[in-house]
Amino acid sequence: MTQPPPQYDRQNQRSDAQDYSEPRVYRVNRQQKQRQRRRLAIVSSVAALALAAGGITAWQLDFFSDNGEPVTYADAGDTARPGAGPEQKTGTDPNVQLPTGPLAAFKRTARLDDGTEISKTTLAGPKSGFTGDVWVWTPKEYKDPAYAKSAFPVLIALPGGSGYPTNYWMGTDLGLQKAVSEGASAGKNHPFIVVMPVLNPDKGAYHDGSDIPGRPKMGTWMADDVPDLVRQNFRTYKSRDGWAFMGSSTGAFVGLKQVMKHPDRFKAVIASGGMTKPDSQLWQGHQKEMDENNPEKLAEQLIARRGPDVHLNFQIGTKEDPGNLKEFIQKYGKGPIKTTLRTIDNGGHNGRDYVRGMREGSLEWISKALLGPKPSSS
Repeated sequence: MTQPPPQYDRQNQRSDAQDYSEPRVYRVNRQQKQRQRRRLAIVSSVAALALAAGGITAWQLDFFSDNGEPVTYADAGDTARPGAGPEQKTGTDPNVQLPTGPLAAFKRTARLDDGTEISKTTLAGPKSGFTGDVWVWTPKEYKDPAYAKSAFPVLIALPGGSGYPTNYWMGTDLGLQKAVSEGASAGKNHPFIVVMPVLNPDKGAYHDGSDIPGRPKMGTWMADDVPDLVRQNFRTYKSRDGWAFMGSSTGAFVGLKQVMKHPDRFKAVIASGGMTKPDSQLWQGHQKEMDENNPEKLAEQLIARRGPDVHLNFQIGTKEDPGNLKEFIQKYGKGPIKTTLRTIDNGGHNGRDYVRGMREGSLEWISKALLGPKPSSS
């Protein structure tokens, strides 16, 4: 009698005592093949019905889509010559940074209804030493010939939770990219390049987007490696006027911290439902380093040296506890620190409500703080 395959426990160890070290061949008889074919036919029929009913889109089913195909962002002549550095095209804005290369290998993970694509690459951070995935979306204007010589502002989008091994903004279900696209079409906000890196090195403790001693350098990953990847592959602004963060929950804290710690690199943040103090358990025994990554202490320093100015847009739903956001705004929202608080009516602690708040005004707000793309005619 054919032996059944062994069972595994959660640690991928054999749960039975029998030795299965020798390879075994399991024969698939004709009846099994027929059952497999019937199951495939049923799955295909269900998928077709779902598509016809509009319940899902073809791009959500890899079987029907071109997901996994290579995606290229740099056009011919759009990248600086190898070894020549970031040279500019004749007649471009001196603040425009052409892709410096080397170009990363991006593969499509989703496509929006307007034809724009979300793609992914794996980045081995040369400065942090951390390797993780990064998703990117460019608006339709990016490949519009009218904007061929223009830089685009960058919005680094950070998730809540562990943010590993994925970043939930990379999906189309929360509507972040659609909100940016529709707002840009209506003339309300800039068409941003949205960059979505993993937030933590694993599903364990949060790292607060910081270089905690003895841990993966997630602060360097977020502040250096990820922006460098974007500069290598896209037309961006040289100055901080084209760089910002947005995030929810733990991602909101990291975005806030990065702007406060590196105001010379990043100008603004949309921080939704986040804390204003570091709270990772990994900081134990590292008080000095924790203080160096505390937005409140960084705010005191920024006020004392009188700049540069930063723009902080906090979002909070009426169904969630605002925590110490109002206290932070009252105490530190002065001088170079420009703050605003958007209350999302009937909103909870979730990405979908935070995107609604962005549609209702936060995307327009951050667009006023940053440079937008300039068409050739301007």
